[in-house]
Amino acid sequence: MTQNAHDTTLVAPPRPEAYATTQLPDTRPSVGRLIGVDLARGLAVFGMYAAHVGPDPSEGGSTGFFMELAHGRASALFAFLAGFSIVLITGRRTPKTGRAGRQAVAKVVIRALILLVLGTALTLTGTPVEVILAFYGLYFLLVLPLYRLGARPLAVIAVSGALILPQILYVVQQALNQGGDGGGPGGIWAWPTHADGIVSLLFTGGYPALAWIPFVVAGMAVARLDLASTVVRARLAVTGVSLAVVGHGGSYLALHLVPGVASALRASGWGEGGSVMSAWWSDTAGYPTGTTPAWLLAASPHSETTLSVVANTGVAIVVLAACLAATDTLPGFRRLAAPVIAVGTMSLTAYVFHIVAIRALGMEELPGFPLHVLLGFLVAVTVFATLWSRHFARGPLEWLLGRATRIAERVR
Repeated sequence: MTQNAHDTTLVAPPRPEAYATTQLPDTRPSVGRLIGVDLARGLAVFGMYAAHVGPDPSEGGSTGFFMELAHGRASALFAFLAGFSIVLITGRRTPKTGRAGRQAVAKVVIRALILLVLGTALTLTGTPVEVILAFYGLYFLLVLPLYRLGARPLAVIAVSGALILPQILYVVQQALNQGGDGGGPGGIWAWPTHADGIVSLLFTGGYPALAWIPFVVAGMAVARLDLASTVVRARLAVTGVSLAVVGHGGSYLALHLVPGVASALRASGWGEGGSVMSAWWSDTAGYPTGTTPAWLLAASPHSETTLSVVANTGVAIVVLAACLAATDTLPGFRRLAAPVIAVGTMSLTAYVFHIVAIRALGMEELPGFPLHVLLGFLVAVTVFATLWSRHFARGPLEWLLGRATRIAERVR
């Protein structure tokens, strides 16, 4: 299994009415904003499929380039949209209070616990994909105390987290590996065996919460904004592009101009699959070993560095802003994108479908399959989602998750 098998999916979107809880002084229908978010989810699902069952990016060419664009960035988009979902559940423009607030918090907690259990169960099947769902559930729990904050303080927390947490993660990982076996603490901290325990979920796993929380908080901040406003969307797009340029551009300059960085990466064993100089945007050179702090200047999607978090947050913001604008202003495009939107409405179902299919088909070395295999997965999930959405408002697993959270209505 390669670490490229990281890009996975998220959670059932809230009920459609959750997107319409805020009546904005705008004549455009709130359904446009709902569709835009679902389109972003659908694109993230397609990116995850490309990362897992598509050709290996190291093969090069135009196909390899587009496959590499999906790696890491799809999972970052999912984490970003996780924050969006939390705010939609707990009250988008105005946080819910009183009994409604307590019930909303209970719904988030229930969703988080279900994702923790489901993600652990899928991991225990032995799938070669490093499942994100358990990590995703932990993200929900960790950021829930922030749900009453406005866009500005959430943005400040997201920026602060991106600047500080990756460095803390590096120090913690070094401390955990001091024993030499790289295993870290055992016992309850590593339970269950063959799945992600507490230490893995927080620090050492494929999506360590310490480095991924900024994505979620950034999504919460964006969800607080007046996304019906053309000015807000334009500012979001500019902000996203700026973050992507700062993250990737800063890494490019560091790798090329800071003395000793490239040689330190090569000496650490990084770059065996390609030039370390590509680590400013690509995973093809391999993954950081942690043996040198020089890798903190990389921005490759799975490096969990400050520059990587900044760049991938920027990409996620640009994708969401584009989806919101396109679905709200271009009815023809909305109809054309309907199959992708349908997939986005049932992203949890789409995720579990691809995990089960990969396990059932005995697909072990990911990625690296021919392009027609990826197309087969995409066609299968799109056809299913399109047909299902014609008769049901939610995907099958989304419906079950909604039923499970109804217990929150008993909270007083």
